[in-house]
Amino acid sequence: MPTESVVVIALTFVAVAALYSSVGHAGASGYLAVMALFGVAPEVMRPTALVLNVVAASLGAWRFVRAGLFSWRLFWPLGAATVPCAFLAGRLRLDATVYKPILGGVLLLAALRLFTARSDGDEPAARPPPVPVGLAAGAAIGFVSGLTGTGGGIFLSPLALLLRWAGTRQVAALSSVFILVTSISGLAGVSSRAAALPPALPWFVAAVIAGALVGTQLGVHRLDPRLLRRLLGVVLLIAGGKLLSGL
Repeated sequence: MPTESVVVIALTFVAVAALYSSVGHAGASGYLAVMALFGVAPEVMRPTALVLNVVAASLGAWRFVRAGLFSWRLFWPLGAATVPCAFLAGRLRLDATVYKPILGGVLLLAALRLFTARSDGDEPAARPPPVPVGLAAGAAIGFVSGLTGTGGGIFLSPLALLLRWAGTRQVAALSSVFILVTSISGLAGVSSRAAALPPALPWFVAAVIAGALVGTQLGVHRLDPRLLRRLLGVVLLIAGGKLLSGL
């Protein structure tokens, strides 16, 4: 990968990590979108995005938990189901002709989520789902996440808000921890079959740490990044369209 591309990708990762971390996400769909635009090979994209997700989600989970926003009662059925499903899906080896359309669809869904995200304050008190519902949701999200190299936040957050499982900031905390365990599990599955990582990974990790430190600080203090979310949504639309078109 040319040095110029590494620099541009790393700088973009700073912005992606800051944006996603501010709303409790780790940024996998954004990292995947950027790598897709630069033509990174699919076998490199998935493990790289998961590594960066673990880094960003670790910072996010730590800060949201410290702020007292995390609910174990809400998390445990989702977490218990996502771990094995993300691991098994991560072990699957997908041909580029299969992986790219799936990832393209996920990126377009992520863009839709960014364009429609609400930021009007917290919802009322949490109403955790029944355990069977939490287990089913965690299993489904975990499998899709492991398959595509994402952490599942783009699926979990809108679902939790729609069904009013918790308020906005509590959902951000839930997503951070869920993304962390899902990404670790998915990465373990991918790594079990010799994952390919780029030589520039240390630079990408440093960029994500810098962005996540800023984003999680802003997120805990209720910053509303509506404009930035929509700009990133445009990037996801372009990258998703590129993958689906086969360009």
